[in-house]
Amino acid sequence: MNQILGTFRDSCTNVINETSTPADIVRRLAPVMGELAKVADDFLEPAHRRSDPNGYARNLIFAAEDDTLSLFSLVWTPGQWTPIHDHGTWGVVGVAEGLLEEQAFMRIDDSAAKPRNTGIELAPGGLVLLPPGAVSTFVPNPDHIHETGVASDRPETLSLHLYGRRLNNFHVYDRQAGTRRLIEAHYKET
Repeated sequence: MNQILGTFRDSCTNVINETSTPADIVRRLAPVMGELAKVADDFLEPAHRRSDPNGYARNLIFAAEDDTLSLFSLVWTPGQWTPIHDHGTWGVVGVAEGLLEEQAFMRIDDSAAKPRNTGIELAPGGLVLLPPGAVSTFVPNPDHIHETGVASDRPETLSLHLYGRRLNNFHVYDRQAGTRRLIEAHYKET
């Protein structure tokens, strides 16, 4: 593993081992991610920059052996967006290139605190524009529900996504149907 990535992984592992809550973990890791995003050209390999014409590309950079930590590069070509989703864990996102948009959603149904898959009402929340070097964080409970992507009139974007588990599945929401379902998250091994 590249020295920059090894140092980053070790820093993340130390923070996780020393910190008890997801909010404190992301607070401590946000500046670390900001520094990593600034030097992305020094460690990203061609496999980390793979895009996909059919949708945004998720490229695994590393995952802890015990699946408590994973880092992905996400490559977005113009007009590509995630579905509305949550992660079920904490996360720290840093933008290395381009401009990433994040549209938050809020649960407004009468039992928003209850985990259920039907009867879900979502309303748009805030919109965040993340330029190179920007960092965004989220924690679960309640789940951070959002969609992210790149406008069709903007250039390709590359972002780094650190999660508190190997992110191999997540919930996707259908606003019109008022439902959510757990899907398998596909990614490319690097």
